[in-house]
Amino acid sequence: MFRAMAAAQKSIYIEMYSFLSDTQKTHDFLSLLKGRARAGVEVVVVADIVGTRALSNSAVAELREAGVEFLYFSRWFRRTHRKILVIDERVAFTGGVNIVEETRHWVDIQIKLEGRIVKPLLQSFAYAYEAAGGRKESILRFYRQPLVQKIESWITDNWPHTAKIYYLNNYYKKRILEAKRSITIVTPYLLPPTWLIGALDEACRRGIQVEILIPNDTDIKPINKVNFLNACRMSAWGIKFYLQPTMNHAKIMLIDGEEGVIGSQNMDVLSFNWNVEAGVFFRQKGLVADLSRIVEQWKKASLEFSASGRKVNFLDRILIAVLKLFYPIL
Repeated sequence: MFRAMAAAQKSIYIEMYSFLSDTQKTHDFLSLLKGRARAGVEVVVVADIVGTRALSNSAVAELREAGVEFLYFSRWFRRTHRKILVIDERVAFTGGVNIVEETRHWVDIQIKLEGRIVKPLLQSFAYAYEAAGGRKESILRFYRQPLVQKIESWITDNWPHTAKIYYLNNYYKKRILEAKRSITIVTPYLLPPTWLIGALDEACRRGIQVEILIPNDTDIKPINKVNFLNACRMSAWGIKFYLQPTMNHAKIMLIDGEEGVIGSQNMDVLSFNWNVEAGVFFRQKGLVADLSRIVEQWKKASLEFSASGRKVNFLDRILIAVLKLFYPIL
């Protein structure tokens, strides 16, 4: 991503949940962006106001003085949780990778896109840009351009404009319910909405092999308990869970070894009901095979979860009672 920004000739568009200045020891993104803007490259940053709250006002002022259009996404309870980078309108990156130092040693995944698939990502970026107050016609025009529908890869998101088949919730529900052999999910946080729980339960009843990889220890300590409680309940349906030894921030789904999804969406209520997210799904055999090999490597390094002999204690029951107010699954 850093090299792609450095090589930009026309434009750099960034939409990021966490965009901080603490990576400068090895990847000084802010200085790079200021330099590209001074060189005449159009640089636009849409950063979530919550995820980027630690970025200093002086750093933002320096970016703007250099010619960077820096906008905060602030929509009450709605966050942009996406991690999107588009270079010169022809190369893009998306996935789970934020620009923040504390995540440097996490396991994560980002996908590089080139060709027609970049156009719908530009369209989606344009909606976030307008929602953050952006007014440049050169960007707003993207969501008024007709797009070719029949391509092998596409973007899923949860903007109101999204075609029904590509709406994030609808896409996940359809693919899970239509799975014929296997479903593999990688997520750091396991707090799925009720409809997703129902879809996975139904898949297990049909004899589909369902596997979910979660970290043994996440960056949000209370989530460890929630992950454990949900794994206990869902493993009773036949879902296999794998506990990864390190923090894995990747968001992946594989269906029948034939279709893959990489995006910013966690397996939680926020991602499917509130946040602005984006993912790319694909059926190219080589790409699906590469992603499958990565996930298999992670599985081999993980410990298979077993609920046998594990009991829910009194404090856990209190936690469940509280969480029921927000997460009906429990």
